[in-house]
Amino acid sequence: MSNNLLKGKRGIIFGALDPNSIAWKVAESCHAQGAEFVLTNAPIAMRMGTINQLAEKCGAQVIPADATSMEDLQNLFTKSMEILGGKLDFVLHSIGMSINVRKGNHYTELDYDMLHKGFDVSAVSFHKVLQTAYKMDAINEWGSVLALSYIAAQRAFPDYNDMADNKAYLESIARSYGYHYGKKSKVRVNTISQSPTMTTAGAGVKGFDGFVKYADVMSPLGNASAQECADYCVSLFSDLTKMVTMQNLFHDGGFSYTGISMEVMDMFTENGKKES
Repeated sequence: MSNNLLKGKRGIIFGALDPNSIAWKVAESCHAQGAEFVLTNAPIAMRMGTINQLAEKCGAQVIPADATSMEDLQNLFTKSMEILGGKLDFVLHSIGMSINVRKGNHYTELDYDMLHKGFDVSAVSFHKVLQTAYKMDAINEWGSVLALSYIAAQRAFPDYNDMADNKAYLESIARSYGYHYGKKSKVRVNTISQSPTMTTAGAGVKGFDGFVKYADVMSPLGNASAQECADYCVSLFSDLTKMVTMQNLFHDGGFSYTGISMEVMDMFTENGKKES
């Protein structure tokens, strides 16, 4: 259902790879709510995915860009403003990658060259996106910038590996840049800490299906889906949340503040053992 919450708004969406991507769902929801936007991803990621199908569906143009390259980002923002006819109102950063995770390197045995590359893609790129937009004055007053995070930034999830460190830095950037961008032109900067979601990237984490099942049992509302995350992003791009900035916003069905659930307790009690 469309309420035209984003009618007249323009933006950039990073990271849509395939229909399993949260960024893909965000693009569909933004389109349904009246927004115009440019889609972007790294050239290598674009070859792996089906972003052109999404672009056709949403009437959007695609601009390849390596989010770790300042030159690519400057080109992206320049062309986006030309295509869309003015400054932007929202940006979604939905980028994450760990070579150590892909290679199966244990956290205590990280390859540091791989660590640095993943850190640049997953976290430092967010700073580069914000710095580019800030210097170019590319976002309108009361605009909104979002990045996707995960609760491993606050808690230990052993197999989430160095991505946990990347997410912790990502959230710190949102706080620090959120202050400066808010003072300069009232631009909001936030992160969303989403439930574990079975995206293409998430599926690469060892035991991720276990994360998903555990969080679903622990959360009083269950896990938030990719579509529900997309709808939440829309609300944060809209004018209904103009005073929300510098926050890490948990969108996880209550998982983040649940100590223990009765279902998990039953697994370790006599009653639970008898019933099973």
